[in-house]
Amino acid sequence: MAAAGAGAEPGAGGRAGQLKSSGLRPGWTTGACATAATKAAYIALLTGEFPDPVVITLPKGQQPAFALAAEELTVREPSAVDDERPVDNEPTAAMAGVVKDAGDDPDVTHGALVRSTVRSGEPGTGVVFRAGPGVGTVTKAGLPLSVGEPAINPVPRQMIRDAVAQVAAVHGGSGDVVVEISVDHGAEIARSTWNPRLGILGGLSILGTTGVVVPYSCSAWIDSIRRGVDVARAAGRTHVAGCTGSTSEKVAVAEHGLPEDALLDMGDFAGAVLKYLKRHPVPRLTIAGGFAKLSKLAAGHLDLHSARSQVDKGYLAGLARRGGADEALATAVAGANTALEAVQLCGAAGVPLGDLVAEAARATALGVLLGSPVAVDVICIDRAGTVVGRAEPLGA
Repeated sequence: MAAAGAGAEPGAGGRAGQLKSSGLRPGWTTGACATAATKAAYIALLTGEFPDPVVITLPKGQQPAFALAAEELTVREPSAVDDERPVDNEPTAAMAGVVKDAGDDPDVTHGALVRSTVRSGEPGTGVVFRAGPGVGTVTKAGLPLSVGEPAINPVPRQMIRDAVAQVAAVHGGSGDVVVEISVDHGAEIARSTWNPRLGILGGLSILGTTGVVVPYSCSAWIDSIRRGVDVARAAGRTHVAGCTGSTSEKVAVAEHGLPEDALLDMGDFAGAVLKYLKRHPVPRLTIAGGFAKLSKLAAGHLDLHSARSQVDKGYLAGLARRGGADEALATAVAGANTALEAVQLCGAAGVPLGDLVAEAARATALGVLLGSPVAVDVICIDRAGTVVGRAEPLGA
């Protein structure tokens, strides 16, 4: 596991430090782990010895220390052609591995073994990156990397280059190396991520902008939403769907015939979708989700998670009155056990509560998108995937 070095608390003085003091333990990104593994491997390539632990410098200046979970040094074998050639035991490759510790964040890559294998490169080539087993390759435009490149994001690449330069300066290396990053079981883990949809095939992405994982920031999910928009725009899509789950996604596909790269796994992060589309517009957005979640959006909440927003049944009762409900029905809606019960009560009475919620959710979305050329429609469903409310496209 990665362990913080003396005086090197993750996120010290920032948001991560505040979380630490409140009981939530920050962790390290895959990019930080890959950097630590690369630094250890390059030192071993030049000196024959692995540093353990190995200390790296993060973009904001923190200097955590990482324990090595794996190490292997490959040395030159005697020539089969010239058995008299002297063997000097010069290393030809070095591999070091670090286990990712995501702290208290429910990160899918927590516990994964991130490996870096470093070999000498051609003079003048600098750091050349390769995707090893478990690290994906970019196959679609719209990502911050070119098609065909290993899915090692720009900030981790720069962290690795900086670490290589530091080691070269201390130990007399050229800094011309081939760095192959791999993640044990990465291809399997990647099935639980957005990577296949984003066109990153074969494994995980090596991520991180600060090197620190802030617990429950859900930054990786939000970043995936942004990359999903980028990929859709690069593919020329004019219509995308932000869906709260797999059932609503199926409904959106059935309604509009959207391809996979036009589907945004919005989850609870409606605000993340809307704010990014405001800056990077697509002509049409369908918002599809469960009635309860979209009733929160209708009430003005942009984070739909149950821990951060609640269904306001008083608000639903007000909408029901607006739709023609008498006081008895409005009182029943206000006292309903669930949002779904509320919409069922109204449906039986001929009051279009589902449509009213969809229209209010659309209004919230358009308020965020104000000034951006994006038309919005909304589909509300029940748990079985039946449409219980809709609002037709409105906006640009």
